[in-house]
Amino acid sequence: MPAVRLLPPDRFFDRSEWAAITRASPWRGIWLVAHAWIVTAVLLGVAAWSQNPLVWLLAVIFVGGRQLGLAILMHDAAHGALHPNRKINNFLGQWLTGAATGSDLIAYRTYHLQHHKYTQQAEDPDLSLSKPFPTTRASLWRKVVRDLTGQTFVKQRRAQFGYAWIGLKAMLRGEAADRRGGTRAGTPFNKQSDDGMTSPTADLAGAMAVTRAVGRFLLVQAVLLAASLALYGWTPWLLWIAAMATTFQLYLRVRNIAEHACTTTGSDDPFTHARTTRANWLERATVAPYWVNYHAEHHLFMGVPCYRLPQVHAALGRAGKHDAMTIAPGYAAVLRQVTAKA
Repeated sequence: MPAVRLLPPDRFFDRSEWAAITRASPWRGIWLVAHAWIVTAVLLGVAAWSQNPLVWLLAVIFVGGRQLGLAILMHDAAHGALHPNRKINNFLGQWLTGAATGSDLIAYRTYHLQHHKYTQQAEDPDLSLSKPFPTTRASLWRKVVRDLTGQTFVKQRRAQFGYAWIGLKAMLRGEAADRRGGTRAGTPFNKQSDDGMTSPTADLAGAMAVTRAVGRFLLVQAVLLAASLALYGWTPWLLWIAAMATTFQLYLRVRNIAEHACTTTGSDDPFTHARTTRANWLERATVAPYWVNYHAEHHLFMGVPCYRLPQVHAALGRAGKHDAMTIAPGYAAVLRQVTAKA
Protein backbone atom coordinates (compact mmCIF):
# COMPACT_ATOMS: atom_id res chain seq x y z
CA MET A 1 0.00 0.00 0.00
CA PRO A 2 1.14 3.64 -0.40
CA ALA A 3 3.12 5.21 2.42
CA VAL A 4 1.20 7.22 4.98
CA ARG A 5 0.44 10.72 3.76
CA LEU A 6 2.53 13.32 5.55
CA LEU A 7 0.88 16.32 7.16
CA PRO A 8 2.44 19.69 6.15
CA PRO A 9 3.48 21.43 9.40
CA ASP A 10 2.95 24.89 7.88
CA ARG A 11 -0.78 24.31 8.19
CA PHE A 12 -0.40 24.72 11.96
CA PHE A 13 2.95 26.41 12.65
CA ASP A 14 4.89 29.28 11.18
CA ARG A 15 8.49 28.61 10.18
CA SER A 16 10.17 29.97 13.33
CA GLU A 17 7.69 28.22 15.64
CA TRP A 18 8.16 24.91 13.84
CA ALA A 19 11.96 25.23 14.01
CA ALA A 20 11.75 25.79 17.76
CA ILE A 21 9.39 22.84 18.30
CA THR A 22 11.49 20.36 16.33
CA ARG A 23 14.87 21.49 17.68
CA ALA A 24 16.21 18.97 20.19
CA SER A 25 17.49 20.55 23.39
CA PRO A 26 21.18 19.89 24.22
CA TRP A 27 20.32 19.30 27.89
CA ARG A 28 16.71 18.25 28.26
CA GLY A 29 17.11 14.76 26.79
CA ILE A 30 20.11 14.17 29.06
CA TRP A 31 18.04 15.33 32.02
CA LEU A 32 15.18 12.97 31.16
CA VAL A 33 17.57 10.01 31.00
CA ALA A 34 19.09 11.09 34.31
CA HIS A 35 15.60 11.56 35.77
CA ALA A 36 14.63 7.99 34.88
CA TRP A 37 17.73 6.58 36.56
CA ILE A 38 17.59 8.90 39.59
CA VAL A 39 13.95 8.04 40.32
CA THR A 40 14.76 4.36 39.87
CA ALA A 41 17.71 4.56 42.26
CA VAL A 42 15.69 6.41 44.88
CA LEU A 43 12.81 3.94 44.68
CA LEU A 44 15.12 0.93 44.94
CA GLY A 45 17.21 2.52 47.70
CA VAL A 46 14.21 3.42 49.84
CA ALA A 47 12.72 -0.03 49.33
CA ALA A 48 15.97 -1.76 50.31
CA TRP A 49 16.42 0.48 53.34
CA SER A 50 12.85 -0.09 54.54
CA GLN A 51 13.01 -3.90 54.45
CA ASN A 52 9.22 -3.69 54.16
CA PRO A 53 7.50 -6.00 51.64
CA LEU A 54 4.79 -3.40 51.00
CA VAL A 55 7.44 -0.83 50.04
CA TRP A 56 9.08 -3.49 47.85
CA LEU A 57 5.77 -3.92 46.05
CA LEU A 58 5.44 -0.17 45.54
CA ALA A 59 8.99 -0.06 44.18
CA VAL A 60 8.22 -2.80 41.65
CA ILE A 61 5.07 -0.93 40.57
CA PHE A 62 6.86 2.35 39.93
CA VAL A 63 10.27 1.08 38.78
CA GLY A 64 8.43 -0.72 35.98
CA GLY A 65 7.20 2.69 34.88
CA ARG A 66 10.75 4.08 34.78
CA GLN A 67 11.91 1.05 32.80
CA LEU A 68 9.19 1.83 30.30
CA GLY A 69 10.43 5.42 30.41
CA LEU A 70 13.90 4.25 29.38
CA ALA A 71 12.33 2.40 26.44
CA ILE A 72 10.41 5.55 25.48
CA LEU A 73 13.56 7.67 25.61
CA MET A 74 15.36 5.11 23.43
CA HIS A 75 12.46 5.51 20.99
CA ASP A 76 13.08 9.27 20.96
CA ALA A 77 16.74 8.60 20.25
CA ALA A 78 15.70 6.37 17.34
CA HIS A 79 14.08 9.48 15.84
CA GLY A 80 17.21 11.53 16.54
CA ALA A 81 15.21 13.68 18.96
CA LEU A 82 16.97 13.01 22.26
CA HIS A 83 20.02 15.20 21.59
CA PRO A 84 21.09 17.46 18.67
CA ASN A 85 24.52 15.80 18.51
CA ARG A 86 24.11 12.50 16.69
CA LYS A 87 26.87 10.69 18.59
CA ILE A 88 25.50 11.77 21.96
CA ASN A 89 21.96 10.96 20.82
CA ASN A 90 22.99 7.45 19.79
CA PHE A 91 25.03 6.88 22.96
CA LEU A 92 22.07 7.86 25.12
CA GLY A 93 19.76 5.64 23.10
CA GLN A 94 22.08 2.65 22.83
CA TRP A 95 23.78 2.48 26.21
CA LEU A 96 21.92 4.56 28.80
CA THR A 97 18.37 3.62 27.78
CA GLY A 98 18.11 0.76 25.28
CA ALA A 99 20.74 -1.51 26.83
CA ALA A 100 18.92 -1.51 30.15
CA THR A 101 15.97 -3.37 28.61
CA GLY A 102 17.89 -5.38 26.01
CA SER A 103 17.09 -3.24 22.98
CA ASP A 104 19.29 -2.32 20.03
CA LEU A 105 18.91 1.30 18.95
CA ILE A 106 20.22 1.03 15.40
CA ALA A 107 18.26 -2.08 14.44
CA TYR A 108 15.15 -0.71 16.15
CA ARG A 109 15.41 2.53 14.19
CA THR A 110 15.13 0.70 10.86
CA TYR A 111 12.26 -1.43 12.08
CA HIS A 112 10.40 1.46 13.70
CA LEU A 113 10.62 3.84 10.76
CA GLN A 114 8.90 1.15 8.69
CA HIS A 115 6.07 1.33 11.22
CA HIS A 116 5.79 5.08 10.68
CA LYS A 117 5.92 4.79 6.91
CA TYR A 118 3.09 2.24 6.72
CA THR A 119 1.18 2.86 9.95
CA GLN A 120 -1.81 0.53 10.33
CA GLN A 121 -1.34 -0.91 6.84
CA ALA A 122 -0.38 -4.41 5.75
CA GLU A 123 3.33 -3.49 5.58
CA ASP A 124 3.34 -2.12 9.14
CA PRO A 125 5.55 -4.45 11.24
CA ASP A 126 3.51 -3.47 14.32
CA LEU A 127 0.13 -4.26 12.80
CA SER A 128 0.03 -7.56 14.69
CA LEU A 129 -0.13 -5.60 17.94
CA SER A 130 -3.41 -3.89 17.08
CA LYS A 131 -4.98 -6.39 14.67
CA PRO A 132 -6.38 -8.74 17.40
CA PHE A 133 -8.53 -5.98 18.87
CA PRO A 134 -11.26 -5.70 19.91
CA THR A 135 -10.96 -8.82 21.98
CA THR A 136 -12.75 -10.24 25.00
CA ARG A 137 -12.10 -9.14 28.55
CA ALA A 138 -11.15 -12.71 29.44
CA SER A 139 -8.50 -12.77 26.70
CA LEU A 140 -6.96 -9.54 27.95
CA TRP A 141 -6.93 -10.78 31.55
CA ARG A 142 -5.08 -13.92 30.49
CA LYS A 143 -2.39 -11.71 28.95
CA VAL A 144 -2.25 -9.57 32.10
CA VAL A 145 -1.73 -12.69 34.21
CA ARG A 146 1.06 -13.86 31.91
CA ASP A 147 2.74 -10.45 32.21
CA LEU A 148 2.50 -10.17 35.99
CA THR A 149 3.64 -13.74 36.61
CA GLY A 150 6.77 -13.30 34.50
CA GLN A 151 5.69 -15.67 31.72
CA THR A 152 5.93 -13.00 29.02
CA PHE A 153 9.38 -11.96 30.24
CA VAL A 154 10.71 -15.53 30.24
CA LYS A 155 9.28 -16.21 26.78
CA GLN A 156 10.82 -13.09 25.32
CA ARG A 157 14.21 -13.57 26.97
CA ARG A 158 14.35 -17.22 25.94
CA ALA A 159 13.76 -16.19 22.33
CA GLN A 160 16.26 -13.33 22.56
CA PHE A 161 18.99 -15.43 24.14
CA GLY A 162 18.33 -18.20 21.62
CA TYR A 163 18.96 -15.83 18.72
CA ALA A 164 21.96 -14.37 20.54
CA TRP A 165 23.47 -17.86 20.82
CA ILE A 166 23.07 -18.37 17.06
CA GLY A 167 24.78 -15.04 16.43
CA LEU A 168 27.54 -15.76 18.94
CA LYS A 169 28.37 -19.11 17.35
CA ALA A 170 28.56 -17.42 13.96
CA MET A 171 30.89 -14.74 15.37
CA LEU A 172 33.14 -17.36 16.95
CA ARG A 173 33.34 -19.18 13.61
CA GLY A 174 34.43 -15.92 12.01
CA GLU A 175 31.40 -15.73 9.73
CA ALA A 176 30.52 -12.38 8.22
CA ALA A 177 26.93 -11.26 7.86
CA ASP A 178 25.78 -9.89 4.54
CA ARG A 179 24.88 -6.35 5.49
CA ARG A 180 23.50 -5.65 2.04
CA GLY A 181 20.45 -7.71 2.92
CA GLY A 182 17.65 -6.58 5.16
CA THR A 183 17.25 -7.66 8.74
CA ARG A 184 14.26 -7.68 10.97
CA ALA A 185 16.35 -7.93 14.12
CA GLY A 186 15.24 -4.48 15.13
CA THR A 187 12.88 -5.68 17.78
CA PRO A 188 13.57 -4.09 21.11
CA PHE A 189 12.15 -6.59 23.55
CA ASN A 190 9.56 -4.08 24.61
CA LYS A 191 6.57 -5.42 22.72
CA GLN A 192 4.32 -8.43 23.00
CA SER A 193 3.20 -10.91 20.37
CA ASP A 194 2.07 -14.51 20.31
CA ASP A 195 5.58 -15.85 19.80
CA GLY A 196 7.25 -13.51 22.27
CA MET A 197 8.90 -11.43 19.57
CA THR A 198 7.20 -8.82 17.46
CA SER A 199 9.74 -8.91 14.64
CA PRO A 200 11.78 -12.13 14.57
CA THR A 201 15.37 -12.27 13.49
CA ALA A 202 15.37 -13.34 9.86
CA ASP A 203 19.05 -13.53 8.93
CA LEU A 204 22.59 -13.84 10.23
CA ALA A 205 23.08 -10.09 10.52
CA GLY A 206 19.97 -10.00 12.68
CA ALA A 207 21.25 -12.79 14.94
CA MET A 208 24.54 -10.95 15.41
CA ALA A 209 22.69 -7.72 16.21
CA VAL A 210 20.77 -9.58 18.91
CA THR A 211 24.06 -11.00 20.24
CA ARG A 212 25.46 -7.52 20.63
CA ALA A 213 22.23 -6.28 22.22
CA VAL A 214 22.31 -9.14 24.74
CA GLY A 215 25.96 -8.34 25.50
CA ARG A 216 25.07 -4.73 26.30
CA PHE A 217 22.07 -5.88 28.35
CA LEU A 218 24.18 -8.27 30.44
CA LEU A 219 26.89 -5.64 30.95
CA VAL A 220 24.34 -3.12 32.25
CA GLN A 221 22.85 -5.75 34.55
CA ALA A 222 26.33 -6.56 35.87
CA VAL A 223 26.97 -2.88 36.61
CA LEU A 224 23.61 -2.55 38.36
CA LEU A 225 24.25 -5.70 40.38
CA ALA A 226 27.70 -4.47 41.42
CA ALA A 227 26.22 -1.14 42.54
CA SER A 228 23.44 -2.94 44.38
CA LEU A 229 25.84 -5.24 46.26
CA ALA A 230 28.14 -2.34 47.13
CA LEU A 231 25.35 -0.20 48.59
CA TYR A 232 22.42 -2.30 49.86
CA GLY A 233 23.02 -5.96 49.03
CA TRP A 234 20.92 -8.03 46.66
CA THR A 235 17.57 -6.35 47.32
CA PRO A 236 17.74 -3.37 44.90
CA TRP A 237 18.88 -5.50 41.96
CA LEU A 238 16.31 -8.21 42.64
CA LEU A 239 13.56 -5.58 42.77
CA TRP A 240 14.85 -4.13 39.46
CA ILE A 241 14.66 -7.56 37.83
CA ALA A 242 11.26 -8.23 39.42
CA ALA A 243 9.91 -5.02 37.92
CA MET A 244 11.35 -5.83 34.50
CA ALA A 245 9.76 -9.29 34.60
CA THR A 246 6.32 -8.13 35.73
CA THR A 247 5.05 -4.54 35.77
CA PHE A 248 7.30 -3.44 32.90
CA GLN A 249 5.76 -6.12 30.70
CA LEU A 250 2.22 -5.10 31.66
CA TYR A 251 2.85 -1.40 31.11
CA LEU A 252 4.34 -2.14 27.69
CA ARG A 253 1.25 -4.08 26.75
CA VAL A 254 -1.15 -1.37 27.91
CA ARG A 255 0.87 1.30 26.10
CA ASN A 256 0.96 -0.74 22.90
CA ILE A 257 -2.80 -1.32 23.05
CA ALA A 258 -3.54 2.34 23.67
CA GLU A 259 -1.42 3.57 20.77
CA HIS A 260 -3.17 1.85 17.87
CA ALA A 261 -5.74 -0.77 18.90
CA CYS A 262 -9.21 -0.08 17.46
CA THR A 263 -8.02 2.87 15.38
CA THR A 264 -8.60 3.03 11.64
CA THR A 265 -6.63 0.50 9.60
CA GLY A 266 -5.61 1.28 6.02
CA SER A 267 -7.00 4.82 5.99
CA ASP A 268 -5.20 7.58 4.08
CA ASP A 269 -6.20 10.08 6.77
CA PRO A 270 -3.14 10.61 9.02
CA PHE A 271 -5.38 11.84 11.86
CA THR A 272 -6.90 8.38 12.28
CA HIS A 273 -3.85 6.12 12.63
CA ALA A 274 -2.97 6.55 16.29
CA ARG A 275 -4.59 7.43 19.61
CA THR A 276 -3.77 10.14 22.11
CA THR A 277 -4.76 9.22 25.65
CA ARG A 278 -5.18 11.72 28.45
CA ALA A 279 -3.10 10.59 31.42
CA ASN A 280 -3.37 11.36 35.13
CA TRP A 281 -0.38 11.37 37.49
CA LEU A 282 -0.58 7.63 38.22
CA GLU A 283 -0.72 6.78 34.52
CA ARG A 284 2.21 9.08 33.82
CA ALA A 285 4.15 7.26 36.53
CA THR A 286 3.40 3.83 35.09
CA VAL A 287 1.98 3.30 31.58
CA ALA A 288 2.57 6.78 30.10
CA PRO A 289 5.98 8.20 31.07
CA TYR A 290 7.62 11.06 29.23
CA TRP A 291 4.59 12.17 27.20
CA VAL A 292 4.22 8.89 25.32
CA ASN A 293 0.45 9.26 25.64
CA TYR A 294 0.55 11.94 22.89
CA HIS A 295 0.89 9.24 20.28
CA ALA A 296 -1.35 10.72 17.59
CA GLU A 297 0.74 13.89 17.65
CA HIS A 298 3.91 11.81 17.42
CA HIS A 299 2.67 10.07 14.29
CA LEU A 300 1.58 13.32 12.71
CA PHE A 301 4.97 14.97 13.37
CA MET A 302 7.45 12.26 14.31
CA GLY A 303 10.47 14.58 14.48
CA VAL A 304 9.14 16.46 17.50
CA PRO A 305 10.94 15.64 20.78
CA CYS A 306 8.66 13.96 23.32
CA TYR A 307 8.72 16.91 25.74
CA ARG A 308 7.24 19.22 23.08
CA LEU A 309 4.33 16.99 22.08
CA PRO A 310 1.96 18.83 24.48
CA GLN A 311 2.65 22.00 22.45
CA VAL A 312 1.70 20.16 19.26
CA HIS A 313 -1.46 18.90 20.93
CA ALA A 314 -2.40 22.42 21.96
CA ALA A 315 -1.73 23.80 18.46
CA LEU A 316 -3.93 21.13 16.88
CA GLY A 317 -6.65 22.03 19.35
CA ARG A 318 -6.46 25.70 18.41
CA ALA A 319 -6.79 24.65 14.79
CA GLY A 320 -9.95 22.70 15.62
CA LYS A 321 -8.41 19.32 14.79
CA HIS A 322 -9.07 17.47 18.03
CA ASP A 323 -12.44 16.29 16.73
CA ALA A 324 -10.67 14.64 13.79
CA MET A 325 -8.29 12.77 16.12
CA THR A 326 -8.78 9.68 18.24
CA ILE A 327 -8.46 10.99 21.79
CA ALA A 328 -9.33 8.83 24.81
CA PRO A 329 -10.14 10.28 28.25
CA GLY A 330 -7.87 7.75 29.97
CA TYR A 331 -6.30 4.32 29.78
CA ALA A 332 -9.22 2.64 31.55
CA ALA A 333 -11.52 3.94 28.79
CA VAL A 334 -9.18 2.50 26.14
CA LEU A 335 -9.17 -0.91 27.80
CA ARG A 336 -12.97 -0.88 27.97
CA GLN A 337 -13.14 -0.06 24.27
CA VAL A 338 -10.70 -2.75 23.16
CA THR A 339 -12.44 -5.43 25.23
CA ALA A 340 -15.88 -4.70 23.86
CA LYS A 341 -16.03 -8.00 21.97
CA ALA A 342 -18.50 -10.42 23.55
